[in-house]
Amino acid sequence: MSRRSYLDWLRGVAVLIMIEAHTFDSWTRFDARGHPLYGPLMVLAGFGAPLFLFLAGVALALATGSRQRKGQPDAEVASLARRRGWQIFGLAFLFRLQSWLISGGPFSSLLKVDILNVMGLSMLLGAVLWGWGRSRLSRGLWLVAAAVAFTMVTPLVRETGIFSPIPDRLEAYFRPVAGRTTFSMFPWAGFLFVGGAIGLWLDRARTAAEERRVNIALGLAGAAIGFAGYAASFLPPIYAQSSFWTSSPTFFFLRVGILMLTLPAAYAWNAMWQGRVRRSAEREGGSPLQDFGRASLFVYWVHVEMVYGVVSVGIHKQLSFGGAVAAFATFTLFLFLVAKAKDRLVGIVSRAPARRPAAPAER
Repeated sequence: MSRRSYLDWLRGVAVLIMIEAHTFDSWTRFDARGHPLYGPLMVLAGFGAPLFLFLAGVALALATGSRQRKGQPDAEVASLARRRGWQIFGLAFLFRLQSWLISGGPFSSLLKVDILNVMGLSMLLGAVLWGWGRSRLSRGLWLVAAAVAFTMVTPLVRETGIFSPIPDRLEAYFRPVAGRTTFSMFPWAGFLFVGGAIGLWLDRARTAAEERRVNIALGLAGAAIGFAGYAASFLPPIYAQSSFWTSSPTFFFLRVGILMLTLPAAYAWNAMWQGRVRRSAEREGGSPLQDFGRASLFVYWVHVEMVYGVVSVGIHKQLSFGGAVAAFATFTLFLFLVAKAKDRLVGIVSRAPARRPAAPAER
C-alpha cells in the first residue's frame, strides 16, 4: 500500500500534544496551575512522548517491510534500520549543542538524556531484535517480549544499587537522575518496541479491506489491553516500590491500550476527511494535521528552544491559564506557518535546475 496518511495525521496529533505540554509547562504561572483544566491538560501532555515513540516503532517496522519487498536482503534491511537509530541518537547531541549555543548553561547539559536519545537507542535495539527474527511472527514476538521485559523490570531498575557506581550521565539512560534526564530507556523504550510489533502487523495489509480489518482488530485488542490495565490498577501493586504514574507496569499497559486505540481512531477520522475532500473538490496534499505530522522532527527541533530558551524568557512562568491557552494557540499557528514555509523553500530548492558546467571555449 502507499504511504498510510492516517499515521501522518496521528503524528500531527502528537505534535499538538507536544506543543501543549511544553508551552503550558514553561509559560503558566504556578498560582494558575490550580485551574480545573490544567490537571487534565497535563494528563493529556503525558501521552505525547509515548505516542511519538510508538509511532517511531510503527514507522521502523513499515520501513523494513518496504525494503524487503524491494528485494533487499534481511541483513541489509537490519543494517539500514540500525543506521537510522544511530542517526537519531546523533541528532540528540546536535540538538543539545544548538540549545547550549543559543541559551548557554553548563557544558554538562550537552549530555542530558532526552526523548531523541531514548528514541535513537530504542530504534537501534528494535533493529537488532528485528534481525534476530526469521519471520514476521518471530520478529513481532521478540519485540513484544522486549517491551514486556523492559516494563516489568522498570521498578527494579529504579531501586537497585547496581547502577549507582557508574557516572550519572550513563546512569540516566537506565533510570531518572535529577538534572540529567527527562526520559530513560526503562520503560520508555517499551513503547517503541510495541509500536514495532504493531507495525509488523499493519505491514501485512496489502489492500484497503485488509487495512480496515487490521485496524478493527487493533481497536479490539487495544480496548482489551487498556481495560485490563485499568482493572489491574485497583489490585495491590506487584512491586511495593513502584509509583503508578511513573514506573508501574500497570500504567504502562494502560497507556499501550490507549495508544493502540489511537490507530483505528486516526484511520476512521482520516477516512472521513478524505470522503469530505472527494465530495467537495479535488485538492492536493493532506489535512493540516498530516502536514504537521510530516514536519514533526522539524517542529520539535525549532520549538523547544523557543519555549524554554532565551527567546521566550520574558513569559516563563508568567502567564495566567487563559493567557497560556492563547499563547499555545498562537504559537501553534506560528509553528505551522513556519513548517509550511520550510516545505515551500525545500520544494523551490529541489526544483531549481542544476547549473551545468560551462562548455570549454573553442580554440
